[in-house]
Amino acid sequence: MKLAFTVEYDGTNFSGFQNQKNAPSIQQAIEKALKEITQTNISINYAGRTDAGVHALCQVFDFETDIERDDTNWVKGINANLPESIAIKSIARVSDDFHSRYTAKERSYSYVIYNSKSKPLFFGGHCHWDSNTINLDTLKKHADMFLGEHDFSSFRSSKCNSNNPIKNISSVEVETYEKFIIVSVKANAFLHNMVRIMTGTLIDIAKGENDYSVADILLKKDRIFAGKTAAAKGLFFLGPRYNSEDNISSPVSNLFDRLRI
Repeated sequence: MKLAFTVEYDGTNFSGFQNQKNAPSIQQAIEKALKEITQTNISINYAGRTDAGVHALCQVFDFETDIERDDTNWVKGINANLPESIAIKSIARVSDDFHSRYTAKERSYSYVIYNSKSKPLFFGGHCHWDSNTINLDTLKKHADMFLGEHDFSSFRSSKCNSNNPIKNISSVEVETYEKFIIVSVKANAFLHNMVRIMTGTLIDIAKGENDYSVADILLKKDRIFAGKTAAAKGLFFLGPRYNSEDNISSPVSNLFDRLRI
């Protein structure tokens, strides 16, 4: 029997989702909670390897088990053994060939920017604060240049070990609410730090600190031409999308509504 779960978390005090040797991770916390309620060692698959400090509203993980519990008991049992910053939201019984990562058709991220002279006192741990003027028209114009299939070599970290830098961006949206700007991106897959470098580049261009266009930077295929890597704390993994028959909750579609900003 294979089970899949959606989970949300505040990544502030974690080294990322994936297990680390000498630092706390989301995966470690979940597998520890599973051991508490099953008395067995369970290794989970997961949809996205979020970095240290990155948050998630609809991460998905799965594992195989022969243990029979009803869905409510699975969710309540795991949550009872997790820290307050991690919460299981739903459960689905999936086919044996389901895999949280490899079955996913698309993934979505949102990046939160707070553009104001004054610092975001209550949201400082969950956004990038920039006190300089960000030209929204310029930001939106260049965000649209990411759409489609491109070589994203200019928008990957030096630690990225992906063999294929070509990704297909199906959607880029820029939304505003008072002093908040949210850049949301959907793609078939992402490179290491890709969304954070994309966002950092858009901010630099919109402030007049980078004279290259996004289209030019894509063609350069060289990280040196892109902007700064935006801080991890402003990034939210909204979740993966699967085929409808997989019965997994859809990614969060609107970060404003979800966070009640």
